[in-house]
Amino acid sequence: MAEIVNLNRARKAKARAEKEESAAANRALHGTPKAVRNLAEARKDKADGTLSGLKLENEADDN
Repeated sequence: MAEIVNLNRARKAKARAEKEESAAANRALHGTPKAVRNLAEARKDKADGTLSGLKLENEADDN
């Protein structure tokens, strides 16, 4: 036979889980210190610059 479920508890548990997921995403987004964000951005810019410097120019584009 099926298990009896309290719908009110299930609804509240689902809301709590969704709220926790949202909080985790916000912690990841807003919880990093400014120095760490700046360092990550600088590393990304350096990697992009290095990659663009290593690209070969396509001769067909020059015509």
